[in-house]
Amino acid sequence: MSEAIVSTLGNVVKAAIVLFIIVDPFGNVPIFMGLTEKLTDSERRKIFNTAILVGIALLLVFAFTGQEIFLIFGISINSFQVAGGLLLLITSLKILVSGSLYESTDTVEGLGAVPIAMPLLVGPGAITTTILNFQSYGILVTIVSVLTVMLLTWLILRYVNPIYRLLGKTGSVVIARVMSLLLAAIAVQFILIGIAHYLATIN
Repeated sequence: MSEAIVSTLGNVVKAAIVLFIIVDPFGNVPIFMGLTEKLTDSERRKIFNTAILVGIALLLVFAFTGQEIFLIFGISINSFQVAGGLLLLITSLKILVSGSLYESTDTVEGLGAVPIAMPLLVGPGAITTTILNFQSYGILVTIVSVLTVMLLTWLILRYVNPIYRLLGKTGSVVIARVMSLLLAAIAVQFILIGIAHYLATIN
């Protein structure tokens, strides 16, 4: 196996791991169950399929057009990284304190797109990470990492009932809190990197 292929695979693994941690499908299992507990298995599958398709579309659109969008609005990647980090930090703290992002929902319409696809799966952290992956590793690694993470997420959603039973309510909450700690650390890192890059540009 050539050095280039090994390097590409390594970059895919790194990009996918970070994105997977931020998407956090295991940590969101209790939220997924809470949002779809009154639905049939067929309805739940349709919603989750929609969520994955919308999530893939959103991540790839931002990966390819994120920089252009920033230029239109006069936003730098550093500013977006700090903003994404702050929102991700708030999200992680809310999960740590309350155990979930959403306490109830009044309607099942559009659940696949909002809030499951966005912001649960594809929030500012995932968008920021995908844009940074695109800049750091290129188009191939970004696409493969997005598809890999979303495939794993689809499998988790597909078997969310047995996973929830296996983990149990306590296990799911523990995983959600642990993943939230990781998210908080990643969020702080985003903020620090964004600030450091900004300071470097004015010095």
